[in-house]
Amino acid sequence: MSRIWHLCWIFFALAFAVSAKAQDVDCNNPRAQIEMTYCAELDWQEADAELNAAYKAAMSSMKEIDANLPKDLRGAAGFLQDAQRSWIPFRDNACASYGFLARGGSMEPMLIYSCWAELTRKRTAELNELAQGLGN
Repeated sequence: MSRIWHLCWIFFALAFAVSAKAQDVDCNNPRAQIEMTYCAELDWQEADAELNAAYKAAMSSMKEIDANLPKDLRGAAGFLQDAQRSWIPFRDNACASYGFLARGGSMEPMLIYSCWAELTRKRTAELNELAQGLGN
């Protein structure tokens, strides 16, 4: 649990420091580490919003599949929910380990946010495939 608190503390400190400067940050050309971290966080937030939309669409498709199956063959929505609940800790742990490349340094949160964005976009693509179904 201490590693989670460590990360939360870093993110809280950076969020507090950046909040006053957020209006001045040009994410097309960030200059300072704190700006790069802020921009990486924004990128992750955008990826996360896309993930949430893809999950909703995939869940809708899985529920539709379940509705068209006999009761004893249903379970698509439940398996998707379980998979997503398992994927989140996987993402968090994988990216925390990636953060160790700059452990304790000002670059660590940026690495974690960037990793979250990358893995989130990969998961979004998987969910979009589920939502589209076979043959689409």
